[in-house]
Amino acid sequence: MHEKTLIGANNALPPALSNTVSYVDFEGTDDPEHPQNWRLSTKIFNSTLVCSGTFIVSLTSAIFAPGIDKASKAFGVGTEVGTLGTTLYVLGFATGPLIWAPASELRGRKWPLTISMLGGGIFTIASAVAKNIQTLIICRFFAGMFGASQLTVVPAVLADLYSNATRGAAISLYALTVFVGPFTAPFVGGFIASSYLGWRWTLYIPAIFSLSIALLSCFFLAETYPASILVTKATAIRKESRNRNIRARHEDVEVSIADLVEKYFTLPLKLLFTEPIILVVSTYMSFIYGIVYALLEAYPYVFEHVHGMTPAFAGLMFIGLIIGVVLACSFILFGQLAYARRLAENKGIPVPEWRLAPPLLGAPVFTIGLFWFGWTGFTPQIHWVVPAAAGIFIGFGVLCIFLPCFNYLVDAYLPIAASAVAANIILRSAVAAGFPLFARQMFQNMGIQWASTLLGCLAAIMIPIPIIFRVYGPWLRGKSKIFA
Repeated sequence: MHEKTLIGANNALPPALSNTVSYVDFEGTDDPEHPQNWRLSTKIFNSTLVCSGTFIVSLTSAIFAPGIDKASKAFGVGTEVGTLGTTLYVLGFATGPLIWAPASELRGRKWPLTISMLGGGIFTIASAVAKNIQTLIICRFFAGMFGASQLTVVPAVLADLYSNATRGAAISLYALTVFVGPFTAPFVGGFIASSYLGWRWTLYIPAIFSLSIALLSCFFLAETYPASILVTKATAIRKESRNRNIRARHEDVEVSIADLVEKYFTLPLKLLFTEPIILVVSTYMSFIYGIVYALLEAYPYVFEHVHGMTPAFAGLMFIGLIIGVVLACSFILFGQLAYARRLAENKGIPVPEWRLAPPLLGAPVFTIGLFWFGWTGFTPQIHWVVPAAAGIFIGFGVLCIFLPCFNYLVDAYLPIAASAVAANIILRSAVAAGFPLFARQMFQNMGIQWASTLLGCLAAIMIPIPIIFRVYGPWLRGKSKIFA
């Protein structure tokens, strides 16, 4: 057998003709090559670049919605068929993780993110130039599948760059881009579709942004995956020393297709059906995510048909939701200080249930916002500013529920976090994809107040979920067969 040594702090290179297999490693915990030890400016630049990509993908998911009516008329189909342009894009989010999650672990973070932004931009352009509805919705699906890389890989980039004490703050800002994108899209898309540019430019413009981010990522995005950094380091040392026995451990990893299917498809589906925490929390998050895309249909119906606004100005009503999301992000960041203090007191060992404090406030606020929107937006006798203000409560609740629940799943299933996140993304994207298909019909047929009441009652039923897991989460995790 070959002897295996470690090239690290204070270890000299083995001779060029040595048969010893030597693995490179970081020079201790303070090695400047480790992403968590990079300069703060470098971390912020890379974080901003990848989160900008997330914002563009989220914006692209909803920016076509204001142009659905005009696109449907141009192709001679009903608006229900045109709505598939939004639905299939979000459905692409459910399939994308099966490609991008394993790619990011095998080939690092940079190229999956760069290639996905390039592919998303190309398919979005293909949607814009489509000559029939079939081409448009199929290309939208593939654009969403490429865009899923941003939802899947960016949290991993932030985990590479930041420690437990600061990672929560970084992921909070990432979550902000996930929701500000769809809430910004209606008024941006509304003004574009209503202008001389027309509905096709609701696709051209985000495609241009996507391709720009891909170009910037190609030249300036740094590789943050520690295992890939060590591969690059080992390659440089081999070239310098001419010793082929110097390797990185990641180079010896052999992953079969069966392993990838198990980790990112079979195991996630198994977790959904065997782990109550993952199933219930993911269902709650799916409902919240679905509401975001349901509002893309509900808001235009309320503010255009009841209050007589143009599509562009009706889109401005989403500003209330953006304000709520920003306030929620500030609230969560403020609580991050207390979390970091508790983490330090617990010797750096996180307790997953600590993450569930914000939903204790966010869940009832979200429910109130839904009732408020429905029972003030159904009649023009109540000024439009009143239902618009309900968006502040809805937006606040959306982020206060979604982000802590996401962090809770990661902390609770840390050894299999990739599979737990894949399960969550598959379920929530599949559920959210269906909401735009029935949201407008539900508000039309049931009436605005009763449709909102139904959604509000569902939200009210789910209020105890974070409370239950905050109390019984440790017991449920102890009963899990995964960690048995």
